[in-house]
Amino acid sequence: MRDTRRTRIVVGTLLAGSLVLITLDHRSENVPVLGPIRGVVAGAFGAAERATAAVTEPVGAFFGALAGASTAQRQIQQLSAENGRLRGELTAQRLDKTRATQLQGMLGLAGRGGYRVVPAQVIARRSAPGFEEAVEIDAGAKDGLRRDMTVLNADGLVGRVVQAQAHTATVVLLSDPASSAGARLEGGNELGVVSGLGQNGSDGRFVRFRLLDSAAPLTVGHRIVSFGSLQGTPYVAGVPVGVIERVEATPGELTRTAYARPFADLTSLDVVGVVVQAPARAPRDSVLPGGQPDVQKPRKKRDPKV
Repeated sequence: MRDTRRTRIVVGTLLAGSLVLITLDHRSENVPVLGPIRGVVAGAFGAAERATAAVTEPVGAFFGALAGASTAQRQIQQLSAENGRLRGELTAQRLDKTRATQLQGMLGLAGRGGYRVVPAQVIARRSAPGFEEAVEIDAGAKDGLRRDMTVLNADGLVGRVVQAQAHTATVVLLSDPASSAGARLEGGNELGVVSGLGQNGSDGRFVRFRLLDSAAPLTVGHRIVSFGSLQGTPYVAGVPVGVIERVEATPGELTRTAYARPFADLTSLDVVGVVVQAPARAPRDSVLPGGQPDVQKPRKKRDPKV
């Protein structure tokens, strides 16, 4: 209490003195005696003001920084959300552009081959009874799809439909070990069978091609197209299958074996087409990249040494 009372007396004295000096200063601006007194008082109060500011300014700056940090954090969160939205839109635009390109390519291939197709999109990787490598597409029986229809994309043969629901369908890939299709060498009539290798084929990157005639020429770089089935099921003719990258020597066997890389990337599928109507005339090699006109080429001479 003693310190509080003393403080109040000092403060009151200073206030009273200040009022007196202010009054005298206002009424006696030109009195020389009061000039030095005004300077002393101004200096004393200026020092007190500077001391007070030195104490209060850091505190004010601290609370101001807190308020600014909160505002800055909100701005950062808003900018992050906006950036995320813009990245999502950009990704969607890129996907749409990619899918549009794939659709255009697939329709171009179908047009060259004379296939009538129903476009679809791969929506899931799934397994089917008896098959290891299959996908689900977003078109089904309501779109005219049924079992044993050929599936292709912008690059070549993908597989066939094994089950059709109302709005979706299951497609077994050409790379599945249980999958096989009749095939023909480009530029001739040499026939064989393409079959999937599953995990043994580097996850769909290779398929096996067995040429029925062991004496027929078979070399690296030969391209393969689908031979076709009766009434175009399960495979229509003329769809690009792949290019041979390795030939196995099988002395004494009735067939020759090669390994081909499929034209269609069976590990990365998006837009596909289901052939709902085969062409009236087989396109032969005309659908291959840089394919030849739809004419019968002369049979190549057999070279047993190849």
